[in-house]
This record gives sequence, structure tokens and C-alpha cells, in this order.
Amino acid sequence: MRKNLRYLILLLILLFVVVNETLNKTRSTSWENPLWVRIYAVNGDGREATEKYIDSLKTDSFKTIEKFVNLEARRYGIKIDAIDVEYNGHLQSGPPQPPNGQSLLGNIWWSLKFRAWATHRAWNSDSDAGDIELFVSYYDITTTQSLRHSVGLQGGLIGIINAFADKSYRGSNEVVIAHEFMHTLGASDKYAPDNQPILPQGYAEPGRIPLFPQQKAELMGGRIPLSMQDSRMPDSLNQVVVGTYTAAEINWTAE
Repeated sequence: MRKNLRYLILLLILLFVVVNETLNKTRSTSWENPLWVRIYAVNGDGREATEKYIDSLKTDSFKTIEKFVNLEARRYGIKIDAIDVEYNGHLQSGPPQPPNGQSLLGNIWWSLKFRAWATHRAWNSDSDAGDIELFVSYYDITTTQSLRHSVGLQGGLIGIINAFADKSYRGSNEVVIAHEFMHTLGASDKYAPDNQPILPQGYAEPGRIPLFPQQKAELMGGRIPLSMQDSRMPDSLNQVVVGTYTAAEINWTAE
């Protein structure tokens, strides 16, 4: 009986989450008003070099993301600025990191914990909450060579981004932040398990002749295709576009 009650409670929570995310997606992709995107920094490794980098951040550090999204939105006919990005400062502790494994229950449990953490933080914060809140966890490049996977919760309007604490990575960090932002609106990944962009959805110019090398990456494809087997990460948002499939997913254009 007690086990069945736990399952019932979990199902009710999941039902609430699904309904809430559906309402959030409808509201966040109506494009009647700009979305307030608020970015928070977290010292992911506790190192002094990471802290020093975070201390150098300000709202202007993230305005390239705002400019990129707004220009792409206007390219698809959105008449207003799609987003307004502000940096809301340094948090002393960050959200729970996603699990390393692929367990469905593990990922569901993590997403519920992340939502609860974000809600609790917002209730206890003096700063204005955003429509979308992104938590960027920074790591010192001298001790961290690879980062955990970043996650934007579809319809949840929150995301956790793992990034390098070095100005030479600012451009690539911005690509990841923009990618996860799009996930919060319901955009899907457009790359295969081997990380190669999927044709045509994950290509910036799927009709290009010759097809290779592509000149830019599609944001949700994540990489610039050089051949069917080879691709590279974009250095900045100057080498990225929002493709038509992604635009349709976030209601910038009809499918």
C-alpha cells in the first residue's frame, strides 16, 4: 500500500510538471513580449582562478547572446526583440548536476530536484526572477579538460550550463548557453549519437551546392559539418544560425 502511494504521488507530480511545461511552452513561444532571460554564475570547482573570472563578468558579457537571438528572430519575421538578457550575479551554490548515467528514472528525479532547487532559490532571492533562468557553472581550464553535459529543461524555463572560466572560451561558452536556452523553449537536438549534425535538420545550409564544407553551424546541430563524417565546433555565435526546423519548433515560423 505504501509503495503504491509513493507511485501515485510521483505520477501526480509528473502530471503537474507536464501540464505546467505545456502552459510554459505556449506562453514562452507566443512572442508577444520579450522574454526576460536571467543568467547566474556559479563557481563549479571552487578554485580561485574561477572566482576571479566570475568577478569579471557583467551583463555586457552576455549581450552577444541577446543580439544573436534577436537578429535571428527578426530574420524569421518576429517584430519585437525576442529576448532581454541580464546577468543576475554570482550564486554561492549551484543547482544539482545532471546524472552521468542514462537512467530514465534517474533523469526524471534529477529534473524534479532541479525544479525544486530553482523554485526555492527564486522564493528566497531579492533579485527579479526571469522568464527563463540559466545557471552557468564555470570551471578552471588548468584543471578541467572536459565538461559535463549541459541541460536546458524543455518547457521548464531553466537550464544548467557547464562552461570554461577563461576569456578565450567566451565565444564557445555563448554557443552552449544559446543552445540550452533554445532547449528551454522546446527546440530539440539535431545531431546523431556520434555528435555529427543530422541532415537536413542539423545543417545551416542543407541545400548548399556543394554541400561540404558548410560555413556555419545550425544552433541545435551544434557543429559545422565539414563532411558526412567530420565536423568542428563553432568558435562563436558569428558562425551559427537558427535553422528552419528549430525556428518552427519555437514558433518563429509555421512548420
